[in-house]
Amino acid sequence: MQRARIAFGTTALAVLLAPAMAFAQAHAGTPPTAPPEKPAATAAPTGPTGPAAEVQRNYAAVKANILKSADKMPAEFYPYKPEPDIRTFARVVNHVSEAQLHSCGAVNGTAPTALAKVPPETADKAEVVDALKASFAECDKAYASLTDGNVAEMFSVGPVKRSRIGVLWGNASHDNEQYATLALYLRLKDIAPPSSEK
Repeated sequence: MQRARIAFGTTALAVLLAPAMAFAQAHAGTPPTAPPEKPAATAAPTGPTGPAAEVQRNYAAVKANILKSADKMPAEFYPYKPEPDIRTFARVVNHVSEAQLHSCGAVNGTAPTALAKVPPETADKAEVVDALKASFAECDKAYASLTDGNVAEMFSVGPVKRSRIGVLWGNASHDNEQYATLALYLRLKDIAPPSSEK
């Protein structure tokens, strides 16, 4: 009985070790593979850090892209729209201006009557771009006022209460969405969007 147990144990051990031995024989003489490289660390942002700084950096980046897009599109293509039932390029730029004046004006406590006026989409490029720059001037003040200490401050934006960071992050997110549309219109006119420039 003892011999039967030993024979069974030896057989079971051989069955269990066979795959490992086959693998070792198949790879004999093969140099060991190097461990996978660790992914490169993401570069830390330069300058201030924290919630306010993150939002300010995002705003600064999209601001640059939108202003460059408005500049790059030739004046004759401001009335351009890819399909008859969608917005013109000028209308998209005006939409950015309107949204920024509304959001950033609320953060700054600027009376609606004191905000810059947005021209009709049929206005020439210079007027549309002037309004865009005025909306960014309003937002520059709002983003400059954002600190880690006041991100949760609540105030009224139209009929609702919003936090300072909520309004400003929402504005930057909306700007990014609109920049995607502007970039598409530029591409349709064979113009490289600012974020794709090399």
